[in-house]
Amino acid sequence: MKFFQKTLPLFVAGIIILSSCGGDATKELPRIAIAGIAIESCTFSPSVTEEEAFHPKYGTEVFTSYGFLSQDSALYKQALWFPAVVARSLPDGIVSRAAYESIVSKTVDSLKKNGPFDGIYLDIHGAMTVQGMDDAEADYVQRIRDAVGPNTLISASMDLHGNVSPRLAELLDLVTAYRMAPHEDALETKRRAVTNLLARLESGKGRPAFKAYIPIPILLPGEKTSTRLEPAKSVYAAVKPAAAQPGIVDASIWIGYAWADEPRNHAVVMVTGDDQEKVTSTAQKLAKSFWDARKGFSFVAPAGSLDECLAKALASDKHPFFISDCGDNPTAGATGDVTFALKQLLARPEFRNAGGPSLIYASIPGPELVKQALAVGVGGKVDEYVGARIDSRFAGPVKLTGIVESIYKGDKQAEVEVVVRVGSMHVIVSQKRKAYRTEPDFTNLGLKPRDATIVIVKLGYIDPDLYNMKADWMLALTPGAADQDILHLPYKRIQHPMFPFDSNMADPDLKPRMIPAANSKARSQTTPAAKQ
Repeated sequence: MKFFQKTLPLFVAGIIILSSCGGDATKELPRIAIAGIAIESCTFSPSVTEEEAFHPKYGTEVFTSYGFLSQDSALYKQALWFPAVVARSLPDGIVSRAAYESIVSKTVDSLKKNGPFDGIYLDIHGAMTVQGMDDAEADYVQRIRDAVGPNTLISASMDLHGNVSPRLAELLDLVTAYRMAPHEDALETKRRAVTNLLARLESGKGRPAFKAYIPIPILLPGEKTSTRLEPAKSVYAAVKPAAAQPGIVDASIWIGYAWADEPRNHAVVMVTGDDQEKVTSTAQKLAKSFWDARKGFSFVAPAGSLDECLAKALASDKHPFFISDCGDNPTAGATGDVTFALKQLLARPEFRNAGGPSLIYASIPGPELVKQALAVGVGGKVDEYVGARIDSRFAGPVKLTGIVESIYKGDKQAEVEVVVRVGSMHVIVSQKRKAYRTEPDFTNLGLKPRDATIVIVKLGYIDPDLYNMKADWMLALTPGAADQDILHLPYKRIQHPMFPFDSNMADPDLKPRMIPAANSKARSQTTPAAKQ
């Protein structure tokens, strides 16, 4: 109940704003709710995601995720805000039905309690898979629509690695996606979704008259479609000016999510606006640009086997030399506990002595070792197995024997982190899995990644902080649930023909499909969540 109670101060704040508006005091501010659920669900992972992994935020706590909605911001003062539930998980395996139902039920209860609403801002990802369900985001939005009615405007922000089915396109009135990978424009995109919603409400224009949707039969991993490089750089550079045209509300390209086996997983272009000709021609132009570029996509960095990457790094005079342990990348939904790379590193003679090349390995979950480290303290010796508790398909648990260099408590993801020195290696062992994406992730543990010879991270493309730090970088094509060799993953349900699976396929029909409005009688009445 406490998350309902937290919305009362926001309503009171809205009344105060109204009473201080002078001549505009009679003008009612729009009532806007905020909700969201976001995760990339890797269906090739043995992991199951439960509710605690989403770290749900309720009521006023939701605003901590959106700096542009601080109480002194212009956007905040343009509406009465009613935050419900926003839940966001590190990418992981399929979401348990119980976890999903719990989060959705709390969201719907909050919306029913605090409605009616003129608009809703939804912070979603687009790549969630739930047990026994296809197209989970469409089910989520349908449940919200059922709670608030067909006439409430819904504006969503999404990850460009999400998936947009025709059903989801129907249910959303306004939608916009990230335009950068890595997602340096995440907050900018969320702000744009809110700004678009406010503009349509304040102008009285309401939902856009036209929504053009084009599925593109391409499914590629993010490591081959980063906007740092061509052709994705140019393909995505065209989105902003396309969206800025008169008669257009927004334009987006979704690359899609490569590590889930659902029929909706493929690229999509969607354009919304009030000028039908401009909407359809813009969508078609963006879709053709993406399709025409398909054969030019390649890895964002040089790639090879782990041995090849280590050989290059050890021979290089460029330090720190970063290596991405791609197959077990938790930011793509892998478990993060595959020991394939760590097992090989421990067997390498170069790192057995303290005077060898300095290597930081980030990271491996090992709750038993963490418990032992807490008992012996910094400077103590640990001797315990780590990893492969969830995903042991590629290597079993690894015995790690070394000296505790540091212990850090309180990280939201890892909870407790321990640095263990083994020869010249500094192995980060976490209570729970974590993605190490920024320099403070290392310096908080007393590590100096800039001074290391080699830094190995369980990531695909590296985030801006690490990217700017690296002297050189390679992708290690290691096994795991986020294996980059998608042509050999056991897909059974994606649509065919699909590039690159069917490399000689004919050009697809890229004619735009006009999607009915959410309150249209022509809207599809089919069940959004077909059973698997």
